[in-house]
Amino acid sequence: MAVKSHQFEAVDSNQNALQKHCAFFDRNKDGVVYPWETFQGFRAIGSGILLSSVAAIFINMGLSGKTRPGKKFPNLLFPIEIQNINMAKHGSDSGVYDTHGRFVASKFEEIFHKYARTNSDSLTSSELDQLIKGNREPKDYGGWIGGLTEWKILYYLGKDKNGLLSKETVRAVYDGSLFEKMAQDKLAKSTKKPISEK
Repeated sequence: MAVKSHQFEAVDSNQNALQKHCAFFDRNKDGVVYPWETFQGFRAIGSGILLSSVAAIFINMGLSGKTRPGKKFPNLLFPIEIQNINMAKHGSDSGVYDTHGRFVASKFEEIFHKYARTNSDSLTSSELDQLIKGNREPKDYGGWIGGLTEWKILYYLGKDKNGLLSKETVRAVYDGSLFEKMAQDKLAKSTKKPISEK
């Protein structure tokens, strides 16, 4: 079966880090991410139908209105406009993206300096929990839910066989390259012919 070329197109170099993070889910590259594209993106990186469905609903319903400034009425298709994705930044986050969606290297390094105790370049499940709690701002319940959901999904999808979330993996999710790699790995596995038993 032919692979649609748009799935692995290069990301626009003019995009900021947060836009690049989201661009993988813009499956037709029109600058807008709809729930079905979020679903397709999660499926492409190896998520099951249930997680992909929940993620599509949660993400698009949560972010759509924030990325459509000046619109008086909600769009029931819940589109996310990538050019305005920085407006959907929630509180209680790591600060690795600034208010303009740019990558802040010092904040990224701070994650591992403060929380990576077992291994300097990876996070365990309990260390990740400490990170999530450490980022919480008082009474920012929406931000708490957003941060918890994002980090837990990343851990579920990105941990290695020892249950560690590596610094390289976290760095790759911030610039969006992790999603492309996961999709390519999944595609390679699905097209690999099984070795015949001798």
